[in-house]
Amino acid sequence: MNEQLIDNLNNVLQQLKHTFIGREDVIDLMGICLAGRENLFLLGPPGTAKSAMVKALASQLDGHTFEYLLTRFTEPNEIFGPFDIRKLREGDLVTNTEGMLPEASFIFLDELLNANSAILNSLLMVLNERVFRRGRETRPLPALMIVGASNHLPEDEALQALYDRFLVRVKCDYVDPQLLSAVLQAGWQLEQQTTTTTGSISHDDIATLQQQIGLVNLDTIRPAYLTLIQQLRNAGLLVSDRRAVKLQRLIAASALISKRTTAQLSDMWVLRYIWDTEEQQAIIAAIVNEVVNSEPVTPQEHPRARYSGLPDADEIHQEIQKMTTQWNDSHTSPATKAAIKDRLRYLNGRCEWITNATQREYVMQSINALWHQIMQQP
Repeated sequence: MNEQLIDNLNNVLQQLKHTFIGREDVIDLMGICLAGRENLFLLGPPGTAKSAMVKALASQLDGHTFEYLLTRFTEPNEIFGPFDIRKLREGDLVTNTEGMLPEASFIFLDELLNANSAILNSLLMVLNERVFRRGRETRPLPALMIVGASNHLPEDEALQALYDRFLVRVKCDYVDPQLLSAVLQAGWQLEQQTTTTTGSISHDDIATLQQQIGLVNLDTIRPAYLTLIQQLRNAGLLVSDRRAVKLQRLIAASALISKRTTAQLSDMWVLRYIWDTEEQQAIIAAIVNEVVNSEPVTPQEHPRARYSGLPDADEIHQEIQKMTTQWNDSHTSPATKAAIKDRLRYLNGRCEWITNATQREYVMQSINALWHQIMQQP
C-alpha cells in the first residue's frame, strides 16, 4: 500500500471540501469512486455546484478531461470524434479521437439522461467495460473515472440501462440555509482565483491506487456483506449479482483511503448511496446504518462512515424549540425572523426523511405549532 498516494488524494479531497461548503458527502464519494474506478451519478437541480465540483476535481488530475452537455440531438461524432477523412479515402473507417472521450482520463457527461439511441449503446460499452467500439474499431479506454449528472431520474427503460451503469448515486440539493454565508464567501474566493490549477495527481498515480484495491482483504466482512445484500433485496432494491460484485470495489476503496488493507463493517457505509429512487434513500440508509453501527468505532474509519445521512429527530426538535423562543422574543430583529422562516422551511423538508413515524409526527407537530405562531403575526 502506497500511503503517499493516499495522502495526496485525501489532501485534494480536503481542499475541495474547503471550497464547496456542505458538499462533504459528494466529495468523499468522488474520492471513493476515483480510487475504486467506478462511475458516479449526481442528481440535483441546476445551481447546486454539480459541474463545479466535478471540474475542480478534474483540474487536480494531470490527464485529459472530457466534458459534454448531452442533448436529445447529440451525435456520436460530438462524443467520440469524427471519422478520419484520410483513412476514409483509403476505405478504412477509423475515428479521429483527438481531444475526445476515448482519450480522456476523466469524463463528465452533464444531463446524461438526455442521451439518445444513436449514442446509447456506445456509452453503455464505455461505462461498463471501459472500451470504445465503433464498427471494427475496439480499443481500451484510459478513463479513471466517469461522472454523470442530471436533474431528473430515468423515465424509460432504455435510459434505465444507462443509469444502472452508475454504481453510486448521490443527491445534490441546495445547502442548509445556515451554511449559506460560508458558501457565499467560499464561492467569492473561487471567483477571485486568477491562476489556473495544475494537476497535483498524475494519471499513473491514480491508476496505481486503483490497482491496489486488490490488496484489501474482504474475508472478514463478507458474511455480513452477504446478509446486507439480501436485506436490501428484501426491501425492494434491485441489487443484481453484477452490482453486488462491483460494490466490493467501493468497500475496498473505503478501506484503502483509510490506509487499511483489511475491510471492516464501517466500510459498508458506501452502500447508503446505491438507491434507484429518491424514496429509497432513507430506507437503505437505515438498513446500512444498522450494520455500520453494530461495530465499535475504530481509529482508522473512513470519516463518512458514521454520518448517517438521515435527520436526527431529537436535534431538529431541540432546534425548533430554540427557534420558537427566539421568534417570541420581542427583541428579535426582522432579519432574524426572516432567517427563522427560511430555516423552518428547510427543517420541514428534512422531516420527510425521518424513518420513525412516531418521531416524524412529533417533530412535525412542533414545526406546525411554530408556523401557526408565525402566521398569527402580521
